[in-house]
Amino acid sequence: MSDGFFCSYHLCWSRPDAESLLGDLEAAGVRADHPATRRITLLSPGAEPSGTQSWVTRDQLVLLAGLQRLDRVDFLLWLDSGAGIPARIGRGDDGTVGLRFGLGSLSRADQERALRAIREAIGRASLLCVGFVVDREGASASTDWQGFIVKGSVYFDCWPDTLAVLPEVAAAQPQLSGVNSFEQSPWVVYGSDVPNR
Repeated sequence: MSDGFFCSYHLCWSRPDAESLLGDLEAAGVRADHPATRRITLLSPGAEPSGTQSWVTRDQLVLLAGLQRLDRVDFLLWLDSGAGIPARIGRGDDGTVGLRFGLGSLSRADQERALRAIREAIGRASLLCVGFVVDREGASASTDWQGFIVKGSVYFDCWPDTLAVLPEVAAAQPQLSGVNSFEQSPWVVYGSDVPNR
């Protein structure tokens, strides 16, 4: 997932959060089951979409995505067009959970549909979400976004399309000083996108 991406970071995560996320994504048009086969595809750790795949039930996906048994799960989400979105939910060393959605294989129209759905789903859980980043081209993929968004302790070389952080991170991070932004509770949002809520 080194091309375009959407990443968000959460201080708390559990099975109900995973179930809520999947339900909200489905309501917005991004589903866990393939539109034709109805199969839910789990990816082996580190595998690309063409790598080792297995099929699971929705309940199994919710259990795994709740990170009760594993620290990371990779799976595919689908648009009605049949376009796949690689997704990863993983717990970092500090306990923060990162959600990553790959946008690289999507057409521009599918990217926008996926981003709108993901953004809406993340927005509903904003009390748990400490920030997010959207980079349609993936130019900033090498940045430690978790270190920037959660701790405000690293810097980035390339601006993403959208960056949302908590006000205390925005105030402490010199790279954000004097940059145009707007408040979208609970975040301060930077960049060319104006995410809808």
